[in-house]
Amino acid sequence: MRNSLADTKKGKSESAKYFQSNPKAKAKKDEYNKEYHSTPERRKYRSELNKENRKAKTYGNKDGKDMSHTKLGKVVKEVFSKNRARNGKGGTPRLK
Repeated sequence: MRNSLADTKKGKSESAKYFQSNPKAKAKKDEYNKEYHSTPERRKYRSELNKENRKAKTYGNKDGKDMSHTKLGKVVKEVFSKNRARNGKGGTPRLK
């Protein structure tokens, strides 16, 4: 499920406001993200979760769930907003 606010000027978070008013910073961030998410590790990570999503029949059906890694390395179904919010301020990862 794609974020409906992606690439719009409606974001309310501090970072959204910052990047709206600083296009050079947003361009730099986008360039970094493009490089980071194209690494073999990130591609493998996404591939694993997509595979699990398809197996759980939750991929693309707009049920609001996706697969989440736990501390023990398991993959479980979870509401996507809770899963993606867990990264916390500063990008500190917190596994379920």
